[in-house]
Amino acid sequence: MTQKIRPRHPEKVKNPINPIKKKPDWIRSKLNNSKEFFLTKTIVNKNNLVTVCQEANCPNITECWSKRHATFMIMGDTCTRACAFCDVKTGKPDKLDELEPIKISQAVKKLDLKHVVITSVDRDDLEDGGSNHFYQVINQIRKTNPNTTIEVLTPDFLRKGDAYKKVLEANPDVFNHNIETVPSLYLKVRPGSRYFASLELLKNAKKINKKVFTKSGIMVGLGETRDEILQVMDDLKSADVDFLTIGQYLQPSVKHFPLDRYYTPDEFKELGDIAKAKGFLLVSSSPLTRSSYHADEDFAKLQQNRINNH
Repeated sequence: MTQKIRPRHPEKVKNPINPIKKKPDWIRSKLNNSKEFFLTKTIVNKNNLVTVCQEANCPNITECWSKRHATFMIMGDTCTRACAFCDVKTGKPDKLDELEPIKISQAVKKLDLKHVVITSVDRDDLEDGGSNHFYQVINQIRKTNPNTTIEVLTPDFLRKGDAYKKVLEANPDVFNHNIETVPSLYLKVRPGSRYFASLELLKNAKKINKKVFTKSGIMVGLGETRDEILQVMDDLKSADVDFLTIGQYLQPSVKHFPLDRYYTPDEFKELGDIAKAKGFLLVSSSPLTRSSYHADEDFAKLQQNRINNH
């Protein structure tokens, strides 16, 4: 007797897992196909560099690249983690490119960047999580571009001991590690990470290098409550974090974590005002805010304020 093959939930094949909500009018990236945009693209491509702008499908890429601002993602385009919100691919990464520090530093020079942001994928496969590679990149940028300020957006170096200290040895101007979301959502949104480990990293970074500015960011729209957001602010302040970014979570695809809701510009302004009142030195809070969005302008403002106050 021939066994009948039963169809595997055809309704699930037809319907997306997490339908993407239509974007409101206030979330619109600025399209600008200027010469500067293509110049930035050419420099990135010619040097075979990876940018978070492309890999994370950032909504601000056209605006930033039109100003010659690109955020470089070191250690490849493949992450060893699988965060539910992120569009960067997951898998087994390639070996480190030993020439990457030189390539990055030359690209920074060609783009004439006054402030550069360097981020990376998680590299849990490496003994030091990639901290020495960060060190090499920072030093090479400094050698080639002595007047460029450097901001790093690092992974959490979870279970890598004191590896993160190597990054701080290179004296970046800003040490950024994103907390991303509230503790109650961590197991669903960042299953490979730990909320309090990220807090501890930020706290220790400031302890080790008191001159470095520390920075963190949170996404909203994942299902968190207002009280939870305010608690994260308090936790970050307790960890002595200087800068805070708050941006809207945008669901990359139907396979990613479902968007709960879009926050309005007024809600972002309110959250930004609360963060400023709590004492953060710099706050960026808007629907399209991302860690490196306007990071150069924000850092320039801070330096100017310092000059004015002395």
